[in-house]
Amino acid sequence: MDMQPSPLDPRAVAEFLTRHPNFFNEFPALLTDLHIPHPHGTHAVSMSERQLIAMRDKVRLLENKLAELIQFGEENDAISDKLHALTLALLASPTPQELAAALALHLREGFAVPHHALRAWNLPEGSAPGVSDPVAPATRDSVTAMAQPACGPLAVEDAAAWFGEVAPHLRAFASIPLRPAAHVAPVGLLVLASEEPKRFYPGMGTLYLERLGQLVGAALVRMQG
Repeated sequence: MDMQPSPLDPRAVAEFLTRHPNFFNEFPALLTDLHIPHPHGTHAVSMSERQLIAMRDKVRLLENKLAELIQFGEENDAISDKLHALTLALLASPTPQELAAALALHLREGFAVPHHALRAWNLPEGSAPGVSDPVAPATRDSVTAMAQPACGPLAVEDAAAWFGEVAPHLRAFASIPLRPAAHVAPVGLLVLASEEPKRFYPGMGTLYLERLGQLVGAALVRMQG
């Protein structure tokens, strides 16, 4: 009675070919005789054609990834240019009121941020209406406890009142503690806001927001009383 050979384990075949790279050199006809289902259709192709298709797919994926990286690089360059322009404007502002005006201009026209609120403590009283208004100690403690900018819901509830009549319409916030440098106590809080729910969202990158907070914080330090 003839015994039917047991089917080969596909993993064993793959392991064999991996451990014997010269196999197809010894049996070159297999490259054209073997036919494999086309990955994007119903007809069969030779092994060499299948390898060519796989290489084309891989090249296409790499091209898409490269285009994505180039896009990210261009976007980061644009943000860096806008931060540089804002830095120059902050350096040229001799008073808190002029600093607040320069910040508002660049946030609106450079970064397309429709709404923002700024509060800073230890400024001379009345030096910048709104910006230098008193802030409750509990609010300042909440800002100090922030390790980094927080995006999504408003991180400091008291800040909602800073937006006035537009507050009920705001859906997304970026709360930025104004630290002149890393591991330094903040000197204020900047809150960016938008009616668009997805403009600022939890989990988004905060590197540039943190740098913005450091720039504004450093500019405010020299104006403190």
